[in-house]
Amino acid sequence: MAARVYLDWNATAPLRPEAREAVIAALDAVGNPSSVHAEGRAAKGIVERARGQVAALVGAKPSQVVFTSGATEAAGVLASAARHGAVIVEPTSHDCLWAHHDLTHAGSGADTLAMGFANSETGVVTPPPEKGADGYPFGALRAQSLLLDVTQAVGRLPWSFPWSGADLAILSAHKLGGPKGVGALLLRDGCDIDALQPGGGQELGRRSGTENVAGIAGFGAAAEAAGRDLEAGVWDRVAELRNILENTLASAAKETIFVGKEGERLPNTSLFVTPGWKGETQVMQMDLAGFAVSSGSACSSGKVKEARVLKAMGLDPLAAESALRVSLGPATTETEVMAFAEGWLAQEKKFRRRAA
Repeated sequence: MAARVYLDWNATAPLRPEAREAVIAALDAVGNPSSVHAEGRAAKGIVERARGQVAALVGAKPSQVVFTSGATEAAGVLASAARHGAVIVEPTSHDCLWAHHDLTHAGSGADTLAMGFANSETGVVTPPPEKGADGYPFGALRAQSLLLDVTQAVGRLPWSFPWSGADLAILSAHKLGGPKGVGALLLRDGCDIDALQPGGGQELGRRSGTENVAGIAGFGAAAEAAGRDLEAGVWDRVAELRNILENTLASAAKETIFVGKEGERLPNTSLFVTPGWKGETQVMQMDLAGFAVSSGSACSSGKVKEARVLKAMGLDPLAAESALRVSLGPATTETEVMAFAEGWLAQEKKFRRRAA
């Protein structure tokens, strides 16, 4: 049986060896990070080392990093923001932000604007608006604070928290090769929030609960490794592979549309639409052929729901439901990319014959 090819890095990146080693080592730390004895201090040291590693990747201060169970929990800060004022969520944002769209208040202004920096489905990069004297512009609205979802961008594109202008940002370990179930909220100095989770007061009172020491250790190790990859230009090669894939498909599948191709995108992401050929059908066909791909965000897969992001971008309903996402990573090879292209084009030819 041929080896499977993993092309769904936007759903989750394979665990980095450095992260695996850090997790295993941290599992032997017996102490509670909140305990003052030697064992507790050792566990606390692991957490604080990782905090520094994550901070270094995004140009933040360690004190600005709040560890959470993932980006979704970190996005819960919007519920806190809504208790103090209006919140508006940009329409193409990930579900973890869009879940708070019912907090949006129509009116002349808003206190918090939440948006994605790089879209998980299309890879399209949306630079945040610059803050003017009356706040961050969003159509006719103005917001006084900005939350950025940088989950897909961090570790793949150069990004700096202080330079971004954001007041808050969310990210997740498993998108950059860390373990699943751990993430972070970044907070600008002076940005006060209600506790994400009440209790014992861990994370300086911002998120209570005994820290996931092993997960956090893996997050830190993955962040450090991701920084090295960025400096080495690893993702430039990934972008070249993505372009090879798209050019190969485009040369034979004339009716297929590549979303966001003309603008700035993540270096690893290709979302393409073949009208009439259901994305979910394509995923199943390619899975049977040995390729792991998706029809959009992993958080939306397996659910009967509208292709909200693509429709918000202006695609008609038929096209929006006919999308396939291929997301590559540093371990992806040209041989794998070309094997996928051959397999997909064979299925596309069959689809054309059936549709004729």
